[in-house]
Amino acid sequence: MIGFHWLDWSVLGLFALVLIGIVVWVSRMKEDTSSDYFLAGRDATWLAIGASIFASNIGSEHLVGLAGAGASSGMAMAHWEMHGWLILVLGWVFVPFYARSGVFTMPEFLERRYNSTARSFLSIISLVSYVLTKVAVTVYAGGIV
Repeated sequence: MIGFHWLDWSVLGLFALVLIGIVVWVSRMKEDTSSDYFLAGRDATWLAIGASIFASNIGSEHLVGLAGAGASSGMAMAHWEMHGWLILVLGWVFVPFYARSGVFTMPEFLERRYNSTARSFLSIISLVSYVLTKVAVTVYAGGIV
């Protein structure tokens, strides 16, 4: 069967209405602040934060590029995944220090520690690096596949 039947359209419409209703209800319940937007109201669980970080860092270059590199050269591209334990150790060392300082981003930490010029410098370097490395490679990889 090709195309949607009336029942399919009804279920899709009902889903959209329920989703819109939930969005309106939740948006009226909470106070809108920058903390709510950027830090999820500071009440997110570790599982939600971890899933968000994981989803934010997975892109087409992971699904296509790492699979292709692994198929052609073995485990050469799995170094990040194999050394995940080191990130846990670094987290146990550095997170208490950053938590005591009350900052949420590295640019914010640099601004408190040094000045706003250091914050701006890190922000600009991060953006330029991201565009020249991750975005460029993703666009190029999409073009050759």
